Amino acid sequence: MAAQAGLRLGERLRQLRVAAGMTQTGLAGDRFSKEYVSQIERGKTRPTAETILWLADRLGVDAGFLANGVSADERGRVDAALARCDALVEARRNDEALEEFDRIRSAVLSTGLPELEVRALCGEAIIRLRRSEVRDGIALLERARALTESNAFSDVERADVLFRLGIGRFMLNSVQTAIALFDEALKVAERSQIPSDQLRSNILSWRSRCYRRRRDFEAAREDVERALELAESLNDTRTTADVYFQASIIADREGRWVLARSYAERAKSAYEELADRSNLGRLLNNLGGINFLLGHPEEALALLKDAVRIALEIGNDAEAAHAVNGIAQVHLRTGEGTLAEEQARYALQLLGDRVDEMHEIGNAQLVLGRALLEQNRLEEAEEAFKAGEAAYDQMSSGSHRADAWLAQGDLAARRGDDRMAAKLYRQAADALQDVRF
Repeated sequence: MAAQAGLRLGERLRQLRVAAGMTQTGLAGDRFSKEYVSQIERGKTRPTAETILWLADRLGVDAGFLANGVSADERGRVDAALARCDALVEARRNDEALEEFDRIRSAVLSTGLPELEVRALCGEAIIRLRRSEVRDGIALLERARALTESNAFSDVERADVLFRLGIGRFMLNSVQTAIALFDEALKVAERSQIPSDQLRSNILSWRSRCYRRRRDFEAAREDVERALELAESLNDTRTTADVYFQASIIADREGRWVLARSYAERAKSAYEELADRSNLGRLLNNLGGINFLLGHPEEALALLKDAVRIALEIGNDAEAAHAVNGIAQVHLRTGEGTLAEEQARYALQLLGDRVDEMHEIGNAQLVLGRALLEQNRLEEAEEAFKAGEAAYDQMSSGSHRADAWLAQGDLAARRGDDRMAAKLYRQAADALQDVRF
């Protein structure tokens, strides 16, 4: 690739020299030899940035045009267009951002500048991941990863692409692959001389999610504590809010509900300050569950209903489904089996067959099955439990399959089939032995 870039520069240099009526000797002047100019024109050597600036001045052209075939004005226009895209991405105006990326794609590619292409690829990939077009997003990021292998990119830029690839793999339930990508991203970022506390905080926070998915809560807590330390040192409200959110979820899973609520309240205040309704809705869902565990079911239902309302208002059916499933679980645990069934079915309707939501689909199926079990509708309950197990199978998670086997064991016990119940309970116990706690 470097040789091709040098040849293109050499061709431009020769064309500009001929157009200016200069010989190679005349262009070289007292600074270089004729042979050196010839080597540049034939693509045999790549001049330094200082040399390009000097040659451009001799030829009366823009240095950026000589180096890349792109004038400073043209690059400025593309930079400005990408800045508009970045602002739309930050504001989560996803449809508008995607339209803008589509509009400027040709202009970005025509510059021939890898740094602009990587910027566009990563920006569009973020939108694709948000829209659950996960494989499309990963394909864009793989292209960006190949480009960042060039020496023109810093380790921080490489780490950022690896980090986003890790998110994509996590969304496809490839948790081990995601952990490997986050490990590599963290290693690359840490070896860089460029400050990258925000990026490292984000990597640690997402790796914590992977460990939480595997139910390795000790590792998850260690990562989130490191992420929180970095985020607080940055005085960055958004990063801190995101990490507090993850810390709340982990504390919740560990049964430290008062601490979980404290973290969640801090994240809630930050999201309200940022007017981030998307994350606020997700946070209210989490806070609703915590309040239920602390013995406040009415407060829990109110928070969960607010979470559903916000998610539906912003058009995020998946997040609405998470909160609806939370409502179903509250009804189930308070003995309202019919209401639990109604809400679980609604959650499954909202989720559809999204590959990035297999965890929640499996969870909703188990809630539905248990609601049906409470109503003594055993055949329907069995169907729901098996659907939950099938969803968890796609995650390759033994611990989650164990949840499905426990549910099926309870069903077998209800039917009086103690032998089958014991078999399923043992199967679940064996699966949980492989999970690190």
